[in-house]
Amino acid sequence: MAGQTTFRKRDKERARQERQKAKEVDRKARKEERAKRTDGAPGEDPDIAGIVPGPQPISEG
Repeated sequence: MAGQTTFRKRDKERARQERQKAKEVDRKARKEERAKRTDGAPGEDPDIAGIVPGPQPISEG
């Protein structure tokens, strides 16, 4: 029985390491994507870019 437990622990640790590597690759990809993205004027918050203050036009629908 002890041998099976050891193999399971090795498999579990290997799977954990693979998940960590995949996460690191994803983090690097997101960081590069963010660095490439320049959607608006410098210093402008991209979440509120293009929002016009005041009354909004009535939507036809």
